[in-house]
Amino acid sequence: MDKKLTYKDAGVDIDAADKFIDSVKKIVKPTFRPEVMSSIGGFGGMFALNKQKYDNPVLVSSTDGVGTKLRIAGMMNKHDTIGIDLVAMCANDIIVQGAEPVFLLDYISIGKINHEILENVLKGIADGCKQAGCSLIGGETAEMPSFYEDGEYDVAGFVVGVVDKAKIIDGSSITVGDKIVGIASSGVHSNGFSLVRKVFFDSLKMKHDDYVEELGCTVGEELIKPTKIYVKTVLNIMRDFQINGISHITGGGLADNIVRVLPKGCRAKINLGSWDSLPIFDFLRGKGNVDEEDMLRTFNNGIGMVLIVPAEDADEIMLRLKGLDEKAFLIGEIESKGRNKNIQFTPV
Repeated sequence: MDKKLTYKDAGVDIDAADKFIDSVKKIVKPTFRPEVMSSIGGFGGMFALNKQKYDNPVLVSSTDGVGTKLRIAGMMNKHDTIGIDLVAMCANDIIVQGAEPVFLLDYISIGKINHEILENVLKGIADGCKQAGCSLIGGETAEMPSFYEDGEYDVAGFVVGVVDKAKIIDGSSITVGDKIVGIASSGVHSNGFSLVRKVFFDSLKMKHDDYVEELGCTVGEELIKPTKIYVKTVLNIMRDFQINGISHITGGGLADNIVRVLPKGCRAKINLGSWDSLPIFDFLRGKGNVDEEDMLRTFNNGIGMVLIVPAEDADEIMLRLKGLDEKAFLIGEIESKGRNKNIQFTPV
């Protein structure tokens, strides 16, 4: 009699997947807020909204991944920070509307269940959730043989946050004279890696373990630095100050992200050179021969989050940010647009 085929024969090991789920419960549980009503392994995650905390709650959601930064993690066989990137890309996107992230779901697809890789990815996601103050209440791990090579994987995240309707930050209150505050990034974050990899590995023929004097570390060590999570910092500023607009500097860089929150009739004047440059961006611009326009439209260039605030509050907000151990800079102001572009970069 011919042998009966099994799912395992096709490359999918259900027992390995179940074992992985059991092993990560201890990693995930410390992220649970009091509102979490379910445990990992169920069909759906449950979260009881604390209605007493809000007058008119509005749910805000976002989904994202980390792009080709995963290639760097694979080169280095270092997977414990990619999860931080994942949470950051999702949570930073909803804090710009004033929403506090409350829970996150993750999706991981991998060629073959690898407990070491998956547990490290989950540790990073849990770490990121703690930094953002949200709970990891569920997700999906899909074993996809023949779709990914062994050791290859992709990750995606979905976050939900809450904000009172009256406290939504949508840029509509931005006005001429407002100041633009830039909060420093930790590096490249998770955008522009297709260009980054082309510079380092194609144009300059470097390896991930090559030491770069200008960076003070190896190529891989610089590029794997996790994306900064700004949630708790922004919530702290929101508590005591008016914020008229916030922009997360992701794909599209400074040039394309700030204009997304500007109302009609306003333009942003950005003073180039008004903040401390990070060595990685100087390297990409110089040794990588990347055009300045592409730099501004691809990378955060050292500023990961932008706050647009009333001029009279700018100095106090800067002091608060310093007290929160953030590197922040007054990088520009809001002007009348007229017939001009939505954003103007001015060397200083």
